[in-house]
Amino acid sequence: MKYIVVLGDGMADRAIEALQGKTPLEAAKTPAMDSLAGKSEIGMVQTVPEGMSPGSDTANLSVLGYNPQIYYSGRSPLEALNIGVQMQEGDVAVRANLVTLSERETDYEKRHILDHSAEEISTEEAELLLEAVKKELENEIFQFYAGTSYRHCLIWKQGMTVPLTPPHDIRGKQIEAYLPDEPLLLDIQKKSYEILKNHRVNQERKKRGLKPANSLWFWGAGTKPVLSSFEERFHKKGVMISAVDLLKGIAVGTGMKNLTVEGANGGLHTNYEGKADAAVSALLEDGYDFAYIHVEAPDEMGHQGSLEKKLQAIEYLDTRVIQRVKERMDVSKEPYKMLVLPDHPTPICIQTHTSDPVPYMLYDSRRQEEQAGVYNEAEAEKSGIFIKKGYQLIEKLFAD
Repeated sequence: MKYIVVLGDGMADRAIEALQGKTPLEAAKTPAMDSLAGKSEIGMVQTVPEGMSPGSDTANLSVLGYNPQIYYSGRSPLEALNIGVQMQEGDVAVRANLVTLSERETDYEKRHILDHSAEEISTEEAELLLEAVKKELENEIFQFYAGTSYRHCLIWKQGMTVPLTPPHDIRGKQIEAYLPDEPLLLDIQKKSYEILKNHRVNQERKKRGLKPANSLWFWGAGTKPVLSSFEERFHKKGVMISAVDLLKGIAVGTGMKNLTVEGANGGLHTNYEGKADAAVSALLEDGYDFAYIHVEAPDEMGHQGSLEKKLQAIEYLDTRVIQRVKERMDVSKEPYKMLVLPDHPTPICIQTHTSDPVPYMLYDSRRQEEQAGVYNEAEAEKSGIFIKKGYQLIEKLFAD
């Protein structure tokens, strides 16, 4: 038996008036998911425990079978694992986003956050910007590490896990009320703006009609994570296919193998087919039992507030990942189970995460009976199945 998770990050949503009261998952054309629905168990699952922040960190830990209330120590430390940062006891990792702030105001505090990702800046451009920051601001206490696209890491030697606001929660807002209370971090953020605002990379981006990545923004602070081996816990040899450092870091921490897919970038135009093919090849050719395919695009489109692009991301996930995986697995004749779900909702109307339960669909290729079905939030709620502890969902996937 082979096991597959297809995770559409932030895919769940709320009813939208422009869609006649439907969610994007209801309105999108998803023939592959709907064809599976008639042979699947559909239900709701609470991936984010009560009282915890609704992030991809806590939610994906749950989906992988790790109780976030036990294993979660902060978002940035998980990303640091993938970047290769060797954290010491007492070190604090902090996510350092490259963001776009408005430039018309005189005072840093009065600026507005226009984009949490600087329009999903390329990794190549981001590395040049981060290098300029490192040259001016890095010292024995604060060290910077480049990640992917806008997502980077600051290690604060013997630091503090201070409360910090995720930038995607405050798009369009003035930043004064959300700046770090810690003076050292605030000072670095303000200085980063002065370093980056006229950097040649940003000058060139403006000429191309793109938003500049003109400031760092700190959030997601945490201490060194301690995760147990996935293979030892579940007796399954697993691979992770993701473009983002968070998921790759979780894989490093749990001993799963990260598969690099050329052209996989965490955006709307990622290499969907490459991700699907990498998962199937790992299962059928390389002896792995479990593949986790993470697609970031629905979440990014939710943060951007783009209904059209979120619909497109869901449809790409359906036809270019799920359908492709199913076709290749069916041809192989290997029995398999596939779990399809979001990690959390990222509603278009608020452009950030919520901790609401999400719909899941569990397909078993051995199941013969078939009935008409569709997969979306409403159908999952109608089923009456609700898994309160999200980290227990994986037990259904692995059950005989």
